[in-house]
Amino acid sequence: MQLEGWTILVLIAVCIVLFLLLCYSNRKLTAQSESLAQLDSQKRSQSVRYGKLTEQFMPFLESYPYDPHDFRFLGAPIDGVQFTEDSIVLIEFKAADSRLSNRQRAIKKIVEEGAVRFETHRVS
Repeated sequence: MQLEGWTILVLIAVCIVLFLLLCYSNRKLTAQSESLAQLDSQKRSQSVRYGKLTEQFMPFLESYPYDPHDFRFLGAPIDGVQFTEDSIVLIEFKAADSRLSNRQRAIKKIVEEGAVRFETHRVS
């Protein structure tokens, strides 16, 4: 069966239109993916800022179980040290569903294993 000239032209035109639609869809999809990635990055950044702001005020909340005047803020790798009459507590504040970092888990393990000591260093 032989196709007439105009049928071939119509098929070529349809193929070109479909190709252009595919290119347009791909471009839109790429733009949407970039937008989603940017929103995700902004959300994570916002969470970090919220966490940093929150940890500054945690010792002063009514629910904080210690005297906030005896808390010393460090910031990193843990948020701070709480001094009580009979103990010293290393404290990490967490907001929402945030988790301990690898470094913080290592510090927790060291404390749990009792590998903590007090040293005095003098400057002459």
